[in-house]
Amino acid sequence: MNAGADEPLSCHTSLLESAGADPFLAANTLRNPATIELEAGHVEAQLGEYPTASMSGGVLLRRDDKLAGANSARYVPETQALLLEGDVRYEDPGTQILSNSAEFAYLTGRIRFEGAEFSLGGSNSRGAAEAAEINQNGTLMLDKVEYTTCPPGSEDWLMQGRSIKLDTRNGVGTAKGMKLKFKGVPILYAPYLSFPIGDARKSGMLTPEIGSSGRSGNELRAPWYWNIAPNYDATITPRLLTSRGLQIATEFRYLTYRNSGAVIADYLPDDDIINESRHQLRFDHRTLFGNGWRNQISFSEVSDSQYYEDLGGSLSLSSITHLNRSVRFDYYSRNLTMLAQVQDYQTIDDAILPDMEPYQRLPQIAVSGLWGLPIGLRFGVDGEVVNFDRDVGVTGWRYNLTPRVELGLEGPGWFIKPAIEYDYTEYDLLDTLPGAPTTHSRHVPISSLDMGLILERGLTNSNRVQTIEPRLLYVSIPFRDQDDFPVFDTILPDINLVQLYRKNRYLGIDRIGDTEQLSAGITTRVLDLETGREVLSATIGQTRYYDSRMVTLPGLATATEGTSDYIAQLRLSVLKNINLAFGHQWGSDTTKSEARLQYRPADNKVLNLAYRFRRGSLEQGDLSWSWPIASQWNFVGRYNYSLRDEAVLEQFFGIEYESCCWGLRLVSRRHISTRDGTRDSSFGLQLVLKGMTSVGTAADKLLERGILGYSADLR
Repeated sequence: MNAGADEPLSCHTSLLESAGADPFLAANTLRNPATIELEAGHVEAQLGEYPTASMSGGVLLRRDDKLAGANSARYVPETQALLLEGDVRYEDPGTQILSNSAEFAYLTGRIRFEGAEFSLGGSNSRGAAEAAEINQNGTLMLDKVEYTTCPPGSEDWLMQGRSIKLDTRNGVGTAKGMKLKFKGVPILYAPYLSFPIGDARKSGMLTPEIGSSGRSGNELRAPWYWNIAPNYDATITPRLLTSRGLQIATEFRYLTYRNSGAVIADYLPDDDIINESRHQLRFDHRTLFGNGWRNQISFSEVSDSQYYEDLGGSLSLSSITHLNRSVRFDYYSRNLTMLAQVQDYQTIDDAILPDMEPYQRLPQIAVSGLWGLPIGLRFGVDGEVVNFDRDVGVTGWRYNLTPRVELGLEGPGWFIKPAIEYDYTEYDLLDTLPGAPTTHSRHVPISSLDMGLILERGLTNSNRVQTIEPRLLYVSIPFRDQDDFPVFDTILPDINLVQLYRKNRYLGIDRIGDTEQLSAGITTRVLDLETGREVLSATIGQTRYYDSRMVTLPGLATATEGTSDYIAQLRLSVLKNINLAFGHQWGSDTTKSEARLQYRPADNKVLNLAYRFRRGSLEQGDLSWSWPIASQWNFVGRYNYSLRDEAVLEQFFGIEYESCCWGLRLVSRRHISTRDGTRDSSFGLQLVLKGMTSVGTAADKLLERGILGYSADLR
């Protein structure tokens, strides 16, 4: 039967009929989502001034997506409630409750259970309470409650408290008198807790992190999260370093319709080791204007050059040499892109001399466009105006304009792209040497022909296809004397597969390399037609030069070699659980190799082996793994070793233990933490309570960074 939630509940359709109710009206109430349906196997009722009713043989209450059932029920007119008795059950999309008895106040939609057991969602989250009450808004209130995510029969960790209120509508939970036990031992007590439910965000304390470091002593982080608004938040983290003092780290984030960004500010008022205050400031901002324009602001600053070495916590941070500071505006359309920016850097490597520091761009304006013309022709233009400034060395303006015309001829399996472009560059300089010219200009025609094929064949007795893709690039650039030109932002990069098909061998406009050359390469691929997966990819290429290259950077000799180094690359994933990537460069003076092998037979098993070599400067081996050694134990680690220096760059070893509802990570680490090779040691212990929180160090972040393919999600 059905009854409106704001009216007294009638007992059964037959009672409505016997009381003279219109069956048509009763049927219409079924269509109201706010109505309550009641079904019972047997009903006894007494009508009149003091009506009573009792139900047996199974009772079921239904309202929208909420269900309640019991063996029997009786109507109490004084409280206008139903008393449910015997195997009381309640379910909604996020909650299940079992009890021996419950009171259902149908006018307010409130149900109160005595001696209840509950579970939340589809996970193992469960608990028990002396009393549980849930209202029609989905708010669940629990008195003298116990909570865990461990399955029945196992309570390795248990949360106990006087009361918990879970407001599912607002996504907020509050708890009073909470005590966390692990293996029966109390490890945390909180008189009051407020926490989010599900994906909702809520202001409050986050889980503290505990760790140790040889350079800074023991470490304790106690982050506090501030949910300022739906699109603004902040995290304030006091960080106690026993050897240095108390650091305050803050992060503020914002997100609006067109803007997003973050501000990070860290401050250590008095470092006990160096007796100085230290700070870090970062600001990253982005605006999308919606008409093709975009704005980006980036600013970073640290108080001293050793900041990241002492307080950063990783080799990647300690190896930073420059911090970017820029304000830029970009414009993108189908045919045109534009850039306008001012840019500066903070140099934080004391080994970099002032005359080797990067130039400021005050400002830089760049334009690039490409438009279609008749008969397959395309016209393009690249232009740039930059003012380079620095305290030491030559400064000044550089103007560049490079128009080009290219013809795109292509068909199924082939393309031919001849192109002609003309580079015009002019300098207007300051701070030159006495007697040196203050203006320079350059006019260079550049012609090229790029062509290639894509040949395809099916492999016998296989649902795979192989491609063969040869490519040729011919480039002709005449010599122009550029020895007196400054070098503001130009380098000679290492040759690679990208550089193989570039026209100018230099990166930057300060040098246009003279050449007459032919670059040739061939790529073959094997593709799985069912999945689209690339099973194999192999490429080899080389450039042949027909004359010496006279244009050079200061301090470098004229290039007279007739050919470049060979470049080869191989990626292989023929076997389901094995991936191989290999790159090799070899020639008369240079040999470089990189290889990486990953073996992953299961989601919880991964083994990585990498090797890097560069003749005369680098030779490293890198081994990392995450591997089960027993049903609940996992061995993790990384060993990064420099064979050239006969020294360990980074090593960590750890053990993970996982049970049904909790996990433990124990990791010991030793690594190079400064640019001069100083080493640091640390030890981390992380206790993970599944579905609740983690206590200790953030060991999972170290493992995710150091082990390719590692997943921190304990299963």
